[in-house]
Amino acid sequence: MQRELPSPFQAESSPGGHLVQDFNPSKFLIYACLLLFSVLLPLRLDGIIQWSYWAIFAPIWLWKLLVIAGASVGAGVWARNPRYRTEGEACVEFKAMLIAVAIHLLLLMFEVLVCDRVERGTHFWLLVFMPLFFVSPVSVAACVWGFRHDRSLELEILCSVNILQFIFIALRLDRIIHWPWLVVFVPLWILMSFLCLVVLYYIVWSLLFLRSLDVVAEQRRSHVTMAISWITIVVPLLTFEVLLVHRLDGHNTFSHISIFVPLWLSLITLMATTFRRKGGNHWWFGIRRDFCQFLLEIFPFLREYGNISYDLHHEDSEDAEETSVPDAPKIAPMFGKKARVVITQSPGKYVPPPPKLNIDMPD
Repeated sequence: MQRELPSPFQAESSPGGHLVQDFNPSKFLIYACLLLFSVLLPLRLDGIIQWSYWAIFAPIWLWKLLVIAGASVGAGVWARNPRYRTEGEACVEFKAMLIAVAIHLLLLMFEVLVCDRVERGTHFWLLVFMPLFFVSPVSVAACVWGFRHDRSLELEILCSVNILQFIFIALRLDRIIHWPWLVVFVPLWILMSFLCLVVLYYIVWSLLFLRSLDVVAEQRRSHVTMAISWITIVVPLLTFEVLLVHRLDGHNTFSHISIFVPLWLSLITLMATTFRRKGGNHWWFGIRRDFCQFLLEIFPFLREYGNISYDLHHEDSEDAEETSVPDAPKIAPMFGKKARVVITQSPGKYVPPPPKLNIDMPD
């Protein structure tokens, strides 16, 4: 009788692979640009830097430029390769990209008008906010379409529910109404109250899962992580809004940098959550695949580190016979999800597996 020892390469799959595999580059780009803009704006408002507002909005221009460039390349790939249109949900993803571009173009018009109004100060704020008034109905239609096709909706929902807030801010800036800013931001307080309820919901559920004995440890960690993430996003964001409103109403004299610090914390947390958030449209820049797989194809040397598969199948048979060496090497899937580690080299560098260690035992 022969007993086969377990392979020394058997191991659990590390969470780092999931962090990279589930990375969402689109949301990371948006949050990074917003973070950089939120750093430059208070520096300009406090007079520490004297740059033009066109330069202060440079991160926003970069964001919109990448969106337009990505959509243009994706549309070119779509037009030149009709066979790609039959790949899975290619048509749905392409339409989702076009809807996102339309919303971003309207936002770009608003941001250009804001810079022009701040620099020259010649036209009414109602005219400046006009693109946002068009964004809201477009976002409502996009939300309806997204729910029907099971698409992720964040920017669309944010624009659709804030139409009343946009109107109040424009009327207050033009001095058509003279309400205090605390009243002007009532629609925002309603939205933040809903987010606070979401935070409370996650906190309660995480406590229930921690006290439950029927829940596995992975689910407990997932709910606790989600609760902590929502707390570090919503609480600093609410703090920033309260400090800003009190500053506009003249109830405090804090510097703009100190007011924007909680917002930085929220944006940094949002950037961290993009590493565990699946999604993203595969038609941006016409890559038609996950972003990490696209990077591995562009930079082949990364395959030496990323081309690893994990096999969860364990051989427990007592009379297992020695298997033969495969005829040709197989390229392991990138960032697989199995438990026995089988390290394979890049194409052309196949190394046969080491022989199994057998111990002869008396019958």
